[in-house]
Amino acid sequence: VMNVCLSTEHPYNHLIETLNDGRIKYFNPQKLNDQRYDKLPLSIRVLLEAAVRNCDGFYTKEEDVQNLLDWQQQQCKTEVPFTPARVLLQDFTGIPAMVDLAAMRDAVAKHGVDPSLVNPKCPTDLIVDHSLQIDYSKCAIQNTPNPGGGDGPSQNQGPSRSAPSRPLPRGGSHCGGQRGTCSKAAACSDPLASPGQPPASVQQIENTPLLCPFHLKPVSETETTLKNQGMELIRNKERLQFFKWCSKAFKNVNVVPPDVGAVHQVNLEYLSRVVQVRGGFIYPDSVVGTDSHTTMINGLGILGWGVGGIESEAVMLGQPVSLTLPQVVGCKLVGSINPLTTSIDIVLGITKHLRQAGIAGKFVEFFGPGVSQLSAPDRTTIANMCPEYNATVSFFPVDQVTIKHFKKTNFTQEKLELLESYMRAVKLFRCFDDPSEDPQYSEVIEINLSSIVPYVSGPKRPQDRVAVCSMKEDFQSCLDEKVGFKGFHISKEKQETRVPFLHCGREYQLAHGSVVIAAVISCTNNCNPAVMLTAGLMAKKAVEAGLVVKPYIRTSLAPGSGMVTHYLSTSGVLPYFSQLGFEVIGYGCATCIGNTAPLPEAVVDAIKQGDLVACGVLSGNRHFEGRLCDCVRANYLASPPLVVAYAIAGTVGINFEKEPLGVTSEGKEVYLRDIWPSREEVQQTEEDMVISSIFKDVRGRMDKGNTFWNNIDCPESILFPWDHKSTYIRSPCFFSKLSKEVPPPQSIENAHALLFLGDKVTTDHISPAGSIARVSAAAKYLQSKRLTPREFNSYGARRGNDAVMTRGTFASIKLQNRFIGKSGPKTLHIPSGQTLDVFEAAERYQRDGIHLIILAGKDYGSGNSRDWVAKGPYLLGVRAVIAESFEKLHKNQLVGMGIMPLEFLPGQNADSLELNGKERFTITLPESLSPRQQLNVNTSQGKSFIVTALFDTEMDIILFQHGGLLRYVARTFL
Repeated sequence: VMNVCLSTEHPYNHLIETLNDGRIKYFNPQKLNDQRYDKLPLSIRVLLEAAVRNCDGFYTKEEDVQNLLDWQQQQCKTEVPFTPARVLLQDFTGIPAMVDLAAMRDAVAKHGVDPSLVNPKCPTDLIVDHSLQIDYSKCAIQNTPNPGGGDGPSQNQGPSRSAPSRPLPRGGSHCGGQRGTCSKAAACSDPLASPGQPPASVQQIENTPLLCPFHLKPVSETETTLKNQGMELIRNKERLQFFKWCSKAFKNVNVVPPDVGAVHQVNLEYLSRVVQVRGGFIYPDSVVGTDSHTTMINGLGILGWGVGGIESEAVMLGQPVSLTLPQVVGCKLVGSINPLTTSIDIVLGITKHLRQAGIAGKFVEFFGPGVSQLSAPDRTTIANMCPEYNATVSFFPVDQVTIKHFKKTNFTQEKLELLESYMRAVKLFRCFDDPSEDPQYSEVIEINLSSIVPYVSGPKRPQDRVAVCSMKEDFQSCLDEKVGFKGFHISKEKQETRVPFLHCGREYQLAHGSVVIAAVISCTNNCNPAVMLTAGLMAKKAVEAGLVVKPYIRTSLAPGSGMVTHYLSTSGVLPYFSQLGFEVIGYGCATCIGNTAPLPEAVVDAIKQGDLVACGVLSGNRHFEGRLCDCVRANYLASPPLVVAYAIAGTVGINFEKEPLGVTSEGKEVYLRDIWPSREEVQQTEEDMVISSIFKDVRGRMDKGNTFWNNIDCPESILFPWDHKSTYIRSPCFFSKLSKEVPPPQSIENAHALLFLGDKVTTDHISPAGSIARVSAAAKYLQSKRLTPREFNSYGARRGNDAVMTRGTFASIKLQNRFIGKSGPKTLHIPSGQTLDVFEAAERYQRDGIHLIILAGKDYGSGNSRDWVAKGPYLLGVRAVIAESFEKLHKNQLVGMGIMPLEFLPGQNADSLELNGKERFTITLPESLSPRQQLNVNTSQGKSFIVTALFDTEMDIILFQHGGLLRYVARTFL
C-alpha cells in the first residue's frame, strides 16, 4: 500500500528509525543531514517525506527527493510527484471511479486473472452525501415530493417502477391539496406509523399520513427525517446498492453511508488522522479529494487539496499526483486580537488581506505568534476560504492547539502521544512563539491581528462596512447626508427629536437610531459555533449584571439547525438568551426576508409621528431599506453578539468604548467590555460543548448506520452483476478489446475535426452537470429506455452511466462551435454537410472508421475538474485536441484518457494558419516519443504546421501509449 520497499534496495533504508519501543517505524528526513531541511516550509517537508518513503525508482526517484530539498532553487521550475496517504470522494464524483474499478475486474477476469486483485492501492473514503433531498418538511402543505429530485424524477429500473407524484395527505377538502377551511378529518391527526423496515415503494412512504398543515401540531423532526431517508433510498436504490457492494467487494474502500454528514465535515470530524499508521510505519496524513472543501483539512495540519475525477482515480490506483514545486507564501500573524473581534471578523479579515496579495496557485503557510490565538475551527474556516484568494492550500502546521482539539475527538491518549512524538521527531510540530523555528518562504505577508476590528454593514447595503468603533459618528453622518445609499437627509433641528410612547403600561422614548428589531440568525457566515457561543455567553453575563432588553424591541433567535440549539442548550446559555427576549422562533428564514411579526402599534405610531430613522440589527445577510419592516429605514448586519449588544443598548448611536450599555437597578454602569467573553472562554466552551458533541454524534452515526442503509441488499460476488436495464449504473467500454501487449503508437490519419472551438472553452461546455434537455442526445437515449422527461434527472446523477455521459459530452447550450456560428450543442458532419448533435456526428464518424480531433483556442478546459471532460471525448472517438493553450489540470486529464494534447507554436493559432476546420488532418507519430516533442501536422489542403505534444514526463508518454490510465493499470494485472 505504501510503495515501501523494505529490502536493501530501498535508497533511503538508512533513514528508518523507530518509536514505541521499536514497534513503529518511520523515515526520518532529518537523517539526510542536509541543512536545507530545517529551512523548508513544513508543507514542503510533508511532500519530501512522502517522496522519501515512496521512492521506488519509477514513480518517485531520488532526483525528486533532491529537488524537494532544493526547493528554494527549484520552485516554479520542477515537477515532483506526491503520493498522498488517502483519497476522499463524494458520491457524485466517486461513482464513476468505482464503476471503472468494477469494469476493470470484468476485463482482467476475461484474461483469466483473479479479479479480486483489482483494488485501490491508496486507502479511499467515499462519503454518500449528495443524495438527500427535502421531499417532506414539518409543514405538510409543502410536502409535495418529486421522486426524481430537483432535476426530475425517480431513479428506476424500468417503466414499471416509475412513481407518480405524491398526493397531499388524506382528509377533507383542505387535506386533498386545496387551501380552505380545515375539515378536521380524522386523517389529519393520525400519528405517523412506525417505519420499521424500509418501505418497498414511494407509495408506501406517501401513504404514511402527515398532519394537516392547518393544525398547530407539526410532524416531528424524527418522522420527517425518516420519510426523507425513505425517499432517498427509493430514488437512489441502484446507486446505494452499488456503493454497498463496493464497501464489501473492494479492499481499501470505506463507504460512509447516507445521513452521516457532508463530505468536508466528515473529513474533519471523523476521517482526519494527522498521522497514518499502516504496515508498521507511521507517516503524515495527507489527502486529495474530489470536493472543493477538501482544503479545510489544512487547518488541522493535514496537507490536502481538491483534484479532478481522473486524478483521484490515478491516486487510487497507485499513481502519484504530479505538481510543479509551488511557491510557499509565509503568512505571519502578529499582534493581539481585539477583544470584540469575532472569529468571523478574523476569517474575513485574513481572507481580504490574502485576496489582495496575488497568491494564485501558491501554497500559503501560517506562522508567527498570532497563530496560537486561533482555534482549530478558526483555522479550518480560513483554510476553506482558499478559493476566495486562489491559493492551492492554506496550511497550519500542527501545534499544541491541534493536539488540544484532537483530545475532544476519537483519539486516545496513547495515540495523541504517538502523534506528537512522531511530529516532533521529523520537525513537523511547531511552536509559533519561537522564531528560531521559522522556515524560509518564497515571500512573507504580515498581518497584524490587532488591525482587524469588528464591523457592521449598513444602513442600506451589505457592502457598506462600518467599523463598530465609528458607528456613532457614521450614523450621525447618515442623518446629515442627502438621501441615497447611506443618507437620510434629516434636518439639524429634527435630529434631536424624541417621541414618548406607552408600551405595556410603561413610558419609553424613541429617537433617531433607536433599535426596534434585533434578530440573531445563525445562517451563512454566522453559523460558526464560536460566534454563536460568544453571543450566548455575553447574554449570560448581561443577565447576571442586571441588564435587560427593552420589551418593545422585536427580538428573535433563529438557529440555522437543531445542532445550534443543542450546543447552546448544552453550554447553558439558551435560558439567558430567552431572558433577554431572544427566544428560539424556529428554523428557517424569517427576519432576513421581512417575516418579522408586526411591530407594536405604539412603536409604529411613534416612528411615524417623529419621522424617525428607526433601526433593525440582524446577523443575517440581507437588509435593504424597508425589507425588514417598511417603517424601519436603517438596518445593519452585525455578528450575533453585536446584535445582542445593540439590543441591550437600544440604539446604534453609541460608542461602546466610552458609553455604558446600561445602568443596573443599583445605579452601576455596565460597559460592553464588562460582559464580552474572552476568546479563551469561548474556545474552551466550544471545545467542551460543540466539538465533543459533534464527534460523538458522528461516531454514533458511523457505528450505527441508519435503518435504510443497513437493510439494503447487495450482491456478495467478486464481480458486480450489472443490470442491463439500469439507466444509472452501467459497465463502461473503456476496456473493450484490451490486449496484454501494449500496441505500437498509431498515427492519426486523415482525421476530421469534430468541433472547431474558440477561446475559454470550459469544463461546463465539455461536460455539463445540470439537467438533461428534452431534445438532447441523452434524452433520446433515456426515452428509448421508456423513461419520461420527468424521469431524466441530471447528468450529475447519471455519472455512472457512460451511455448518458457520452451523449452529454459537448451538450451545453452555451457551446460556441465555429462550424455552426451560434451557441448550441451541434456540429457539422463534414462529409455529409449535415448539422447534427455532437454525439450523432461522432457516432457516424466512428462507424465510418474516421479519426477525430478537436481544434480550439486559448485556455481549453478551464473551470471545474470533472472526470467526464476527458472520458466523454475519448468515447466519442477524439484522438487529439489541438489548442493554443490548455488548463493544466485538463491537459493531465486528456493524457490520463489517452488523448493527445497538442499545442500550437507560440504566436500561431487556427486563424493565423488559415485553417477552416474542414480539412483532414494527419499527425504522424514516431516509434518513440519524448517529453514536449514537436510533431508535424499535415492537412488535406497541402498546409503543414508544427505542434508541441504536451507530455511533460515519461509517465505521461507511458499512459498515452497504453491508451490511458485505466488500460495501463489493467495491463499491470495481466
